[in-house]
Amino acid sequence: MAALGDVMAALGLSPPIDRLRRRFAHAPWTALLEAAARAGYLARGVVYLSIGAIALLAALDLWPRAEGAIGAMEAWGRWPAGLALLWLVGLGLYGFAGWRALQSLFDADRLGASPRALACRAGQAISGVTYAGLAVAVFGLIDAIADLGEADDQAATREAVAKALELPLGGLLVISVGLFVLGAGVGSFIRAFADHFGRGLDCERETRSWLGGLARFGYAARGVALAPVGVLLASAGFTARASDAKGLEGALNLLGRGPFGESVLALTALGLLAFGAFAIVEGWLRRMRVPQP
Repeated sequence: MAALGDVMAALGLSPPIDRLRRRFAHAPWTALLEAAARAGYLARGVVYLSIGAIALLAALDLWPRAEGAIGAMEAWGRWPAGLALLWLVGLGLYGFAGWRALQSLFDADRLGASPRALACRAGQAISGVTYAGLAVAVFGLIDAIADLGEADDQAATREAVAKALELPLGGLLVISVGLFVLGAGVGSFIRAFADHFGRGLDCERETRSWLGGLARFGYAARGVALAPVGVLLASAGFTARASDAKGLEGALNLLGRGPFGESVLALTALGLLAFGAFAIVEGWLRRMRVPQP
């Protein structure tokens, strides 16, 4: 830990451990919530690092295909320490979902109640539900650790779409979800050029500057990856064919089959790696105002 602290300090990334330790002494529940939230950012980053690493290997023909979140976690399950890693990631994702709940319901970021702020908080709420669902899926993998090969991102997406299409107005529901995902992808791409990512980080100005560049690259790549997912979901709802739906895995592989596919996939993979790395650093340095329980 001392060596890690020295490295982080050399990069201008002052660790929040001392501050968190003081909070544990004076407000243990608040400090515990903050620690869970920071662990959540770490888990989120690890998931995207895994997706990006496998996508980069696929672009270099060193892996059969790109994978989504569940597929990336599957790969972890093949390691000797895979079960322990999956437990840590699953718990961390629950922590991140909890932090999103604090942001959306209790306005932990002090955004206010303007229309723009309420839209942002609504997005945080949906993000929380999404990551909670991913945590449930990770623990589902743990339950099936003896046969992890059964899990498949595209198959799970198609099954979910098929069930939704059976509901009254199911097609409209799937179209709405697809448009939301498309909007999230476009919003992520726009945010890459419009947001000041380093503004909320507790570090030096020079460090905030290069971290902001890392975040911009990551959010742009995330937008490129999410937009096809939304288009394909909306198409599945419009045509009432669940087979048209593809998750993140399918979208990445679709990029890899397009014009200059390997180069586009490799660039997107590097961006997802950047997004994951920034998520980890953000969890380390983000200023958090955790409400009292």
